Parts: sequence; C-alpha cells; structure tokens
Amino acid sequence: LYGRTTTSAAPTKMTMTVREPIGVAGLIIAANTPIANAAWKVFPALVCGNTAALKATGDAPATAWLLGRIAYETGLPAGVLNIVKGLGEEAGASLVADARVAVVSFTGSTAMGREIARIAGSRLARVSLELGGKNPFWVCDGVDLDHAVTWAVLSAFSNANQRCAAGSRIIVFNAVYPRFLSLLAERTQRLKVGPSNDDDFGPVINAEQLRNILEAVARAQRGGATVITDGYCLVDPDHATGYYIAPTIIENAGSDDEISVTELFGPVTCVYRVAGFEETLRLTNQSPYGLTACIHTRSVHRALEFTRRVQASVSVVNAGTFGSEPHMPFGGVKQSGNGSREPGTEALEVYSNLKNVMLEFDTNFL
Repeated sequence: LYGRTTTSAAPTKMTMTVREPIGVAGLIIAANTPIANAAWKVFPALVCGNTAALKATGDAPATAWLLGRIAYETGLPAGVLNIVKGLGEEAGASLVADARVAVVSFTGSTAMGREIARIAGSRLARVSLELGGKNPFWVCDGVDLDHAVTWAVLSAFSNANQRCAAGSRIIVFNAVYPRFLSLLAERTQRLKVGPSNDDDFGPVINAEQLRNILEAVARAQRGGATVITDGYCLVDPDHATGYYIAPTIIENAGSDDEISVTELFGPVTCVYRVAGFEETLRLTNQSPYGLTACIHTRSVHRALEFTRRVQASVSVVNAGTFGSEPHMPFGGVKQSGNGSREPGTEALEVYSNLKNVMLEFDTNFL
C-alpha cells in the first residue's frame, strides 16, 4: 500500500515506513450518487484492512443494502462491511459519536459537515469531508458558443443539478453574453423532464427539497432577479409520481444574494454578465465554496491563468464543471471540504496510519 524506504542518517540503521489499518471506518454517503459514493469510500477503506460501517442515505437506502448483500455473497466475511440504515439524526449521529469509529468519511452538505467535524473532532477521530459547491462555468469571448452551451446545459441540469460539481453559476463575458443567453435559454427549453430513460433529467430527491428550491427561486424574484426559463413545479399527470421542477435559468441576481451563494441541489442556475477575466475571477473566488470550476476559452494563456488562480480543487478547460474520474483525488477547498481527498490513491491517507519501522544492525556480525 505505497509504503516507502528512506535512508537513515545512522550507518547501522535501516528504516522504512509502512501503512496500517486505522480501525473502524464510519462512512456516510449522499443520495445523489449512492452506488458511486459508496464505492469511493468502501473500497479504499477495505483495501487498507479496515472494517466499515456504511450509513445508507435515508432517501435511497436500498442501494447500500444491495452493495452489502453482494459483498457478503461474494465471500466478504460477515462483520467486515456493515450496513447501517436509519435517519441521520439517529443512526448517523450515533456513528459519528461512537468512540470505536476511528475515521468518519462524510459526503453531504457543508452545514452537516461542520457538525460532524465538531462531534468527531471532539474525540480526535479522523474526519474526511466532501461537501457542497457553487461551481462557476466561465464563457469567454471568441469561443464556440454551441459547444459552450452544450456543456453549460450538462453542467447545470444533468441529474437535476443534484451533484456537488454542478454548474450553478454561469459567468459570461460581455461580448458574447446576448447570443450565449439566447442559445442557453433555447436549449434549456427543449429539455425533457420525467421518469423515462429518454428524458434529460428526473425529479429532485424529496418534497422538502422541492419546497426549498421553489422558495429560493421566489425569494430571488422578490429581490429583483429575473427568471428566464420556467421556475415552476411540474404537477401534470406525467409527473405525478415524483418531485419535478422545470429547468430554471435566473438572471440579474446579485453576487451576494442567497441564490448566488447557497447550494440549492436542484435544476436552477444563475447567469452573470461580466466585463472580462479579472471581474470573472473576483466573482468566482468570492464564493465561500471551492470545489470545481470550468472555463471555455480559445486562449491557452487564459486557460493556464485560470487554472493557476481559481480557488477550486478541480479546474476544467472547455468541458463541464464535473468530470473527475474514480482514480483521481476529489475533494474541496474552503467550505467545500476539509482538505482530504477521495477517491484515488490519496484515499489511503484517509483510511490508514503510517508507522515508521527502524532496524538497528551490528556490523560486528559481518
């Protein structure tokens, strides 16, 4: 597991650093990508030799249960991977507070991450937090607008924007703003919302989330923002079995408004008009979050300057705000995480302890 040998300053000493299991790993996942999120935590935890207690999300508990059953049926010993079901304030809180749990890994909201860090940190447990985002999608002048719009729509509305890497702030240079907004609105209005595999995206996770999103949009309108496309709940018979919101584009929201700084986790994105690079960078970096960011540009110099100066742990050029792969380290800076990284080999730092081994030998026996 990527131990290492280092040369000792003493000529009669051999040294090495090895990894050891940390103990019991408490894993708390989100509902938006339940199987992927579970895999990113369970696999490195078990590879490092730990046992794991996987807290299933209350909105999608069957996925974790099925993963546990498959693991057991394929030969994983009983008690190595344990599935915990229940409400967060009961089952999740107990897991976080339990002194037998050596490391807590959580994916979810920033507010809940702070509480988990407080409780687990009070007993000096290791904590890994992958939290929210309010991710910027830049559109510079001179770009292929059709290409940029395609990626903007995917970033803003795929999975109903229920992803921490969603593009919920689209920031567009003056020179291309009118044409880009027209294309974005046209493409967004063509999206199909519903339960079918042929639809572009489905419902939000529950009634509470639906209500929170609609109320946030209404408050933004009262504050002077303009809803460009839709912004309403779908209640016709075709959408009676879920919590559906039409894809919503908001213009003229202030950079400090609630809808500009709060992660909504629903199919809502805001568009902002800016003069150029430096204004876009200021608008981007004033966010309390720092998870992902994307720029669309034809200038390699502008792209490199963006990746150097943007305050985000994932920076993307000419694609979407998402796209990190399972072998890559993923996590956030600022209010998007506590600096830990999962998955990738960096996950070993979360789920193992380092031990230095020193061997003294006697040259008289040579």
